[in-house]
Amino acid sequence: MSKTIRLTMAQALTRFLSRQMTQIDGKKVPIFGGVWAIFGHGNVAGIGEALYQVRDELPTFRAHNEQAMSHAAIAYGKANFRRRFMAATSSIGPGALNMVTAAALAHVNRLPVLFLPGDIFANRLPDPVLQQAEDFSDGTASVNDCFRPVSRYFDRITRPEQIIPALNRAMQVLTDPAECGPVTLSLCQDVQAEAYDYPESLFAERVWTPRRLRPDRNELAAAVAALKGAKKPLVIAGGGVLYSQASDELAKLVQGAGIPVCETQGGKSSLPDDHPLNMAAVGVTGTSAANRLAEEADVVLAVGTRLQDFTTGSWALFKNAGRTIIGLNTQVFDAGKHRALPLVADAAEGLAELSAALKGWKAQSAWTDNAMKGKTDWQTAAAKVTASTNAAYPSDAQVIGAVQRAMGSGVTLLHAAGGLPGELHKLWQAGAPGSYHAEYGFSTMGYEIAGGLGVKMAKPDQEVVVMVGDGSYLMLNSEIATSVMLGLKLTIVLLDNRGYGCINRLQMATGGANFNNLLKDARHEVMPDVDFAAHAASLGAVAEKVASIAELETALAKAKKNDKTTVLVIDTDPLVSTEAGGHWWDVAVPEVSSRPQVNAARKEYEEKKQKQSVGD
Repeated sequence: MSKTIRLTMAQALTRFLSRQMTQIDGKKVPIFGGVWAIFGHGNVAGIGEALYQVRDELPTFRAHNEQAMSHAAIAYGKANFRRRFMAATSSIGPGALNMVTAAALAHVNRLPVLFLPGDIFANRLPDPVLQQAEDFSDGTASVNDCFRPVSRYFDRITRPEQIIPALNRAMQVLTDPAECGPVTLSLCQDVQAEAYDYPESLFAERVWTPRRLRPDRNELAAAVAALKGAKKPLVIAGGGVLYSQASDELAKLVQGAGIPVCETQGGKSSLPDDHPLNMAAVGVTGTSAANRLAEEADVVLAVGTRLQDFTTGSWALFKNAGRTIIGLNTQVFDAGKHRALPLVADAAEGLAELSAALKGWKAQSAWTDNAMKGKTDWQTAAAKVTASTNAAYPSDAQVIGAVQRAMGSGVTLLHAAGGLPGELHKLWQAGAPGSYHAEYGFSTMGYEIAGGLGVKMAKPDQEVVVMVGDGSYLMLNSEIATSVMLGLKLTIVLLDNRGYGCINRLQMATGGANFNNLLKDARHEVMPDVDFAAHAASLGAVAEKVASIAELETALAKAKKNDKTTVLVIDTDPLVSTEAGGHWWDVAVPEVSSRPQVNAARKEYEEKKQKQSVGD
């Protein structure tokens, strides 16, 4: 008979997590970087005590907001290219529901994170317990059911032995390149404390390494034939290139074949910005260099991308009627989108085999030369909009230019929602793979500061720069205090345009009146005048408000020498965005309106809709 050890369910869970390993650069390390925890009555006695017992092997970190700590955990996984990840535990009710937005973020972006929310009593004797939401028609329902549609795997643990298969399944999902995403194990609070005789084998150390799927022969042959027949081939590099750590294979393929590359938000930094074949951002927030090639391309090799609407210009960007898309992806669902030729494989393996099969073949020199000229033209346009200025309210692009000049390409730059993703995707000159960290799959306001904290935990020796708007800052800023508490320095550049400037511009572009976005256009008795520097200082950060681009560059130089989180605030213009580059985005305009501006916008919208691909 196998040996057993008597533990509570929570103790078995935490001991198991502490024994899961991976290998990074030939060195064995724990696959879980730790557990974020905010305790309440639904998890403090069970999971809380269990985490205390393994605190040396599996560190626990305290946060100030459940959604924020989950963002930090997710950013940690992304910064580690999904090779390592974290868990997050909360009490029941509001604590658990605060993590659902983060779960959706991880689900959309295919990022690993383990959620461990407390749940109601399995025995139901004390029902309804504090924070329990009762369903009048379903005695098994819990608010944690909200995690189901945004989890790759969901399980509710109602008996202590159920944790055994649940943990094994959780690890399979978290480490699988195709299935990767959030896992939720909903832990009934009485069951957390119940004991069971667990087999000792459950706690044996296990090393998890990424599965690298090689392409099917027939799919590879079809992809090679399509590329060899191309006159105007183009590669779109998505996040899968980075997660597979396939940048070298990508560079080898495109250099050997002379194929220009463009990058999605998730794939930016797959190649350094100064690579001659890197046309940078593509799509709605794309460069003119990339988008004009995408319009003409007859074969598009889409590597590790979901091909979301910002990448494809709402499927109006690719204008070559005879084009072929090759979907190189670990996930079949993504590989076959829009009738693509699927090439189901790990990005590194797939690119390597394509390189070998294409050896000796090159794209037509006129196409490659034309691409490089377009890049030069774009760089000239980008330099103009990012140049220094004495304007009282500089543009986002001018702030980006200042950060780039002061900090260089050696930092890791992080951002999320609002206007900054569009400007940074076009204009930021990324260096090493993973140095550009965008959350633009779910475009979650409030991700920025907490995400920066997670990146810093993954890259403690690197300078992490967070760029955030005033709207996102006000939504979720509490982890500034956590970064100070943990001694994890961030440099935060806060652009204050006094409202939701990005959506205000979109509102105007669709014919809408200026309404409810900028603070001045919202219902108010008194206009808010937030002293962001004083607020950040109250959380323990070094903080300063600067009055110009020149002052910002000086402050950034000083921030490099600071040993704790620094917040630099600058007022910006809410109406200005970079006109160069970009592409139409499908945002539906009302068919009927009493306002002529909306009717004019609807007419233009219908004209643009005619250019969308239908059924492709």
